[in-house]
Amino acid sequence: MEGDHRSRAAGGMDDQTVQTPQGPLGLQDRLDSSPHIPSTIESLPKSVKRRVNTLKQLQVKSAHIEAQFYEEVHELERKYAALYQPLFDKRRDVVSGAVEPTDEECEWQSDREDEEELSEELQKKATMEENKEAASTEEDPKGIPEFWLTIFRSVDMLSDMMQEHDEPILKHLQDIKVKFSEPGQPMSFTLVFHFEPNGYFNNSILTKVYKMKSEPDPSDPFSFEGPEIVGCEGCDIDWIRGKDVTVKTIKKKQKHKGRGTVRTITKQVPNDSFFNFFSPVKVPPGEEMDEDLEFNLATDFEIGHFFRERIVPRAVLYFTGEALEDDESFDEEELEEAEEEDHEDDGDEDEGDDEPKKEEPQPAECKQQ
Repeated sequence: MEGDHRSRAAGGMDDQTVQTPQGPLGLQDRLDSSPHIPSTIESLPKSVKRRVNTLKQLQVKSAHIEAQFYEEVHELERKYAALYQPLFDKRRDVVSGAVEPTDEECEWQSDREDEEELSEELQKKATMEENKEAASTEEDPKGIPEFWLTIFRSVDMLSDMMQEHDEPILKHLQDIKVKFSEPGQPMSFTLVFHFEPNGYFNNSILTKVYKMKSEPDPSDPFSFEGPEIVGCEGCDIDWIRGKDVTVKTIKKKQKHKGRGTVRTITKQVPNDSFFNFFSPVKVPPGEEMDEDLEFNLATDFEIGHFFRERIVPRAVLYFTGEALEDDESFDEEELEEAEEEDHEDDGDEDEGDDEPKKEEPQPAECKQQ
């Protein structure tokens, strides 16, 4: 259900219990005492205002029905996740080399004309090159090497998070799964990263849990637009000594005030790394967020949804780059639409001018493109 879920940094970001919406009388008091009543409402007769309040009551009930709808959508996603999982498990086995697909499974009809129209001479040449390569290689690579690392490198959102020292670790990433909360539990989804044994940490899996809620805010029920993420939890990484890439060691000289002697001390400071993703910032309950923290949390939620909605379901298309082409085409369409709207707005502003204004000549570097 891509696009149905809105990731917003909820106020306070704490795990407060969702309050039961106030009844009609409580809401009526808030509506009557609201200081932000539009001027159109103020000019209405009292009897009409009462009827408008009735419509607002109906709107609140509608918001709660919508919340129930999204809860059922979540259950539907959980149901179909179980149907998708065998396919994703087969993908994992092929990527890791645990399973060698059959010739029939490997068949794929390319839609590229240049590949379909290869001359017989080029085909023979390609076959000869393949034979030479096979002869020079003792054994075929296992599975699909660096499958997930290639995806990380290709997707801007992920490559921006990844540092050079992360790449040797991500070569050991075997699979990423999305796990939905069980029936009766609070709404959430978990990203599960599976790693093969490596020389960096002892964990076989790393997890990131995104907690969600689908409930209108009792103090502002009309703002409800669907499930929102209200918090996230990472996991502890059991780093092997000296292999923690989320910290770096720096040396600092200190001068003794009395004796004047100088000594060199070493200390660890935070280091940029993708693996900081598993140590999200936590906001104490009741504490207000500054703009930087709110931005970081919103970015974290966006990344979580991107893994869930795009990367995991369509991994092979991000590996081949086909999904990237689709994303770029979509972005270009949005940009073209925005430019057309701007052009129309400019045209509207020009209407009403009886005579076009004569522009003064401009230097070449000042002319608009």
